[in-house]
Amino acid sequence: MKVVIFGATGFAGNAVLKKALAQNHQVTILVRNKSAISINDKNLTIIEGNVMDRNKVSEVLENQDAVIQCLGVSGKSTQPTTFMSDVTKIIVAEMEKSGVKRLIAMSNIGAGNSIGYNPWYFTKIILPYFMKWLKVVIDDKNRMEPIIMNSQLNWTIVRCPNIVDKPAKGRAHATLDGKRLKLSITLGDMSTFMVQQLTGSGFSKQAPSISN
Repeated sequence: MKVVIFGATGFAGNAVLKKALAQNHQVTILVRNKSAISINDKNLTIIEGNVMDRNKVSEVLENQDAVIQCLGVSGKSTQPTTFMSDVTKIIVAEMEKSGVKRLIAMSNIGAGNSIGYNPWYFTKIILPYFMKWLKVVIDDKNRMEPIIMNSQLNWTIVRCPNIVDKPAKGRAHATLDGKRLKLSITLGDMSTFMVQQLTGSGFSKQAPSISN
């Protein structure tokens, strides 16, 4: 499958990129600086440019089958951001124009109705007072998710907990109601689940939350 991955230089996105290539997908990525990618693979096309550039996004979408969006903000800034929602507007609009229908987008547990999956003390105390940087991310994901849900695309939004760089457990529990949801998922299990959605239809137009 011909796949565009946005956010391929990030912690999560780079793992998704490696997993997609390992499964022999033909991957195109858009990066600000090609030197940020050290992977050399015959199935990888690297295009240099800014994801906020509508023309560049249109260029990378040409003749593609699907998109995986793993964009995020670096660091733990507590300053409000609209980066992820602004970029998603561009990606969704250009996908609709180009006829690329399949979108898998990474989000966070705590966005949308999944806010109710967290214990009350996390939502009312830990998040607003001790993890303000995460609240900033979730606030923007709350702007991002409706853009995707209200689109004409065949979308899946994958809501992730804390992603940990530990050995994969070979499984990812996905839930639509928060039952048996845990606090983390390994990088390998997250990337496997994301890439599986390219060919699976079980979560079409749904927003599963995943954990180990």
